[in-house]
Amino acid sequence: MSLDRLATFDAEPAAGEVIDGELAVTDDVLVKAFALGPDATIDPHEHGDATNVFHVVRGEVTVQQEDTEEAITAPGVVLNERGQAHGAHNHTDEVAVLTASLCPLPGQ
Repeated sequence: MSLDRLATFDAEPAAGEVIDGELAVTDDVLVKAFALGPDATIDPHEHGDATNVFHVVRGEVTVQQEDTEEAITAPGVVLNERGQAHGAHNHTDEVAVLTASLCPLPGQ
């Protein structure tokens, strides 16, 4: 057994597809992995009671925050403050992978 939880996330999405999976869930944090196929999108959304941190671990994703967009190439880290609208899009021809840590969990 490996301590690396990302090692078990072996997703290869098709174009336009997003595959996600939970890597860690505790009383105070959720860590999910997202694999974005070419031209795939995580729609903009917000978490009013939690901070969300993206860790780009493979490829390149364009991260949106409110009215700003920036291409982030692995390795990269993006802080999404509480209540800040954020999303991601893969504009490349390769699969991109990011993790998202949400803390604290909503309702905690």
